[in-house]
Amino acid sequence: MALIGVVPSWVEEKKITVNQDYVESVLRAGGTPVLFPVTDDREQISALLARVDGLLLTGGQDVNPAEYGEQRMPCCGDFSACRDAMEIPLCREALTRRMPVLAICRGMQLLSCVLGGTLYQDLVSQFGTQLSHPRFDMPGDPVHEVDVKPDTLLSSVMGAGTLRVNSRHHQGIKVLGKNLRVNAIAPDGLIEGIELPDHPFVLGVQWHPESLSDRYPDHQKLFDAFIHACADHRQPV
Repeated sequence: MALIGVVPSWVEEKKITVNQDYVESVLRAGGTPVLFPVTDDREQISALLARVDGLLLTGGQDVNPAEYGEQRMPCCGDFSACRDAMEIPLCREALTRRMPVLAICRGMQLLSCVLGGTLYQDLVSQFGTQLSHPRFDMPGDPVHEVDVKPDTLLSSVMGAGTLRVNSRHHQGIKVLGKNLRVNAIAPDGLIEGIELPDHPFVLGVQWHPESLSDRYPDHQKLFDAFIHACADHRQPV
C-alpha cells in the first residue's frame, strides 16, 4: 500500500489534529495515511518524506501573509507560524522529489504561495464576490458550481464541465504561483483548482472533497487518482 504523509492542523499549543474525513478518503482509495508531526527541522522533514509515497496538504488556518510578502490585514484570520514553518519547506521538498501532492483548501493556497503566488486575505473585503464562498452552515454539502477545464489533470480524473462543490474558505488565490495552471474556476471567477503541468501529479482544489467523497463518487475519484499516482511513485524499500 502507498504510504501518504498527512499534514495536521495545529489547534493550540502542543496539540495537533486531523479531520477523520481525510483519513477515510485515503483508506477508501487503498492508501495508508500517516500523520506527520509538526516540526521545522529540515533533516526531520527530509526523513519524513523519504518514508512516504505522497503528500496530502490539508485545510486549516490561514497562511501568514508575510510568507507571500504582505502585511497582515484585520480581515485575515488566525495563522499558525509553526505550521507554516514546517509546511512550506515540506511542500518545496516534495516538489523537488517529484512526489505526488494533493493539496486541499489551505493546502492549495499554500502550494501557490510556495511557487510565488499571493492570496486574497479575505474574499468579501478584497474580492467582492456575490457568491458566498464560506458556507460553514453546510460544510459537507455542495453549495455552488465550478467549471472544470478540459485537457487538464483534474478533468482526466473528474471529467470536464460543471461540478458541484462545498465551500469552507474565506481566502483564495489572488496571483497564481509560477508554472501552475488553473483547472477549475467558480462562476464569480475565483480560482477553485490548480495543477503543475510539468509534474507527474500535483493537484490542488479549493473545496473539501474529503467531506463529499463518502456520498459523491466523483469526489472520491480525486483520492483514487492520487493514491494510484503515489503507488507508481512508491519509494524503494
